[in-house]
Amino acid sequence: MSAPAARADRILAQTRFEAVTILRNGEQFLVSIILPLLAMFGLTYSPFPELAEPRINVVAPGVLALAVVSIAFTGQAIATGFDRRYGVLRLLGVTPLGRGGLIVAKTLAVLLFYVLQLVILGGVALALGWRPALGGILPLAISLVAGVLCFVALALLIAGTLRAEAVLAVANLLWVVFLGLGLIIPTSALPGAVGPIAAWLPSGLLGDAARAAALDGAWPVLQWVGLLAWAAVAGLLARRFFTWSD
Repeated sequence: MSAPAARADRILAQTRFEAVTILRNGEQFLVSIILPLLAMFGLTYSPFPELAEPRINVVAPGVLALAVVSIAFTGQAIATGFDRRYGVLRLLGVTPLGRGGLIVAKTLAVLLFYVLQLVILGGVALALGWRPALGGILPLAISLVAGVLCFVALALLIAGTLRAEAVLAVANLLWVVFLGLGLIIPTSALPGAVGPIAAWLPSGLLGDAARAAALDGAWPVLQWVGLLAWAAVAGLLARRFFTWSD
């Protein structure tokens, strides 16, 4: 009887499978690229809400943050939820991959796909006049990676504990909620007590970090710590409560 493959090999094999699945999924393409593009054009050329000029400099980092939520959270939650429903994950459950290996593989696959998103969305933003601070490119990249880690963990927590229909509803609802709570619009511009609350939610942490980096070249360490804290808590809960079947 042959021994199981090394852990790294198992994770890389699952990463390849997850990445190919994302690329073949038309709905993922719609949610992850088309909708952020529509948001970019709409917010850049609309006079509402009121944003600093040039608007694209504020909109672009928010759209890149929205793309993270689209692929890492909404896309992964729905795909994983229905994989549970149709028994795909149950088959993985009898392999040596394990919950931890699945989480790592899905995260790596999302990071790979996000590179494609970044090329497309970033290229369009540059064509529209986006000029990020040169010193902010590295902290922007760190912010986006921290966002991916956070939102994949949240997606797997939801997808691994709720029924597929509930995952579909919750993932789409939270996409809309996150959109209005700091992803596109700075949390400082939100009304009343909403802004301070949103600033500590994953959406506000990611949106504010991306804007601080791209606009000012800042290193938003506090937001990174917040995102990683959300990722750690959600990841631990996912490892504990994730079930392989619906």
